[in-house]
Amino acid sequence: MTIAPRYAFIKAQWHADIVDRAYDGFCELIPASQIDVFDVPGAFEMPLVAKDLAESGRYAAIACAAFVVDGGIYRHDFVASAVVDGLMRVSLDTGVPVLSVSLTPHHYQETDHHNAIYRDHFVEKGREAANAALIIGKTRNALAA
Repeated sequence: MTIAPRYAFIKAQWHADIVDRAYDGFCELIPASQIDVFDVPGAFEMPLVAKDLAESGRYAAIACAAFVVDGGIYRHDFVASAVVDGLMRVSLDTGVPVLSVSLTPHHYQETDHHNAIYRDHFVEKGREAANAALIIGKTRNALAA
């Protein structure tokens, strides 16, 4: 009997109504019964939680979703860069694939039109992350055989 791999999905809660759609897309390819979901306050907290999850040895891959927008207080690209760099470091340090579904639009406005565009885009990005997780798993299993 083969045990189905487990996946972790971390969601930042800033703009949760948009970010949560990435999970919907992820579940189109990987059954929800194989996914453990973890909410974090914002994008900046994702690398630490991803590291803890990766080091647990429970997950075949970890997907991390966040929407980092320019709120006028700081440059959002610095935060986005730190987050993506941190996620990559976790992946390389632990050997567990950590996939980023982090979007950083330059011209986001909190309007119905923009929110609809990004909700749809997060579904697609979640689907892409699930596909990447499956392909990486298949490739690594073939290398181990």
